[in-house]
Amino acid sequence: MAEPPNREQSDGCHADETLLRSMIAQLSNWGRWGVDDQRGTLNFIGPAQILAARECIRTGEVVSMTLPYDSAGPQIGGIGRNNPQLFPLATGTDYLAGRQDPLPGSWGPARGMGYADDYLVTPTQVGTQWDSLAHVFFDGCMYNGRSAAEVDSHGARHNGIENYHGRLVSRGVLLDIPRLLGIDHLAEGTPITVELLEAACEQQAVEVRTGDALVVRTGFLEHRRSDWGDFGRGGDAPGLSLHTLPWLHEREVAAVATDTWGVEVRPNEIGFFQPFHIVGLTHMGLAIGEIFDLEAIARASAADGHYDFFFCADPLPLTGGIGSPVSALAIR
Repeated sequence: MAEPPNREQSDGCHADETLLRSMIAQLSNWGRWGVDDQRGTLNFIGPAQILAARECIRTGEVVSMTLPYDSAGPQIGGIGRNNPQLFPLATGTDYLAGRQDPLPGSWGPARGMGYADDYLVTPTQVGTQWDSLAHVFFDGCMYNGRSAAEVDSHGARHNGIENYHGRLVSRGVLLDIPRLLGIDHLAEGTPITVELLEAACEQQAVEVRTGDALVVRTGFLEHRRSDWGDFGRGGDAPGLSLHTLPWLHEREVAAVATDTWGVEVRPNEIGFFQPFHIVGLTHMGLAIGEIFDLEAIARASAADGHYDFFFCADPLPLTGGIGSPVSALAIR
């Protein structure tokens, strides 16, 4: 296990750094599930949690929480991320023009058969997606004390997204903060506090339990859908306060997802970039999902008053991947 390098404190950020390191010491899960663990808080999901989640299926309705993967997505090239590009390898027009005969013995167009094929070019974190535990480093380390050197041009040798595959199935709980407040969406820079989370739980008559996937709606994705602007490159946004992490830790939440670029409030609350990720992802091992499209599940939940559901949002098993697209489903 790598030893974090020393980092000098400057007078200007001493209080912020003290707070950050205090939270790390309080909430770290390094070693909790063994020195070789690469799943983090997904260890809270076991057979009991999955079986209990079946009770949330009342009608059999399936609601998608995934933004379409296409050129109309929120990315504008920030930090090297562009929207997905789909390219054809073979088309119906090729077939009709007699320009494809891939099968031996003239079994293609000459005998009436044709085909279409394509390939996808995309960063792994452009739309609805999970961060892997190799995504964020602090003091030279990623989750469970593994060295940042273990992520190189070949991918992540530890904490890759493939370790999440087959694990993101549990009870989901939606907390709809704009509905709680009687507004369409939260404004940029609005922190979602513990008090707001608890008020939403009370209003919606729902309890957050061990192994839950907590899905928090801000309404911000819907607000920006027609004009993304800087949504996809870390612009100002509402989001979870850094100070909700002890609450999530105490309740043994397995995963948290929101309808924003980075889950946490921006501008950040202290003088560190993405401190919720530093404490939550890197040290707690908390599964973080971003850019979830929560409008349909919010409408369905408001219509019948049921805010829990069977949550299924497995990533692709991309070996060494830093993140992954996901088809996130709420089964009600």
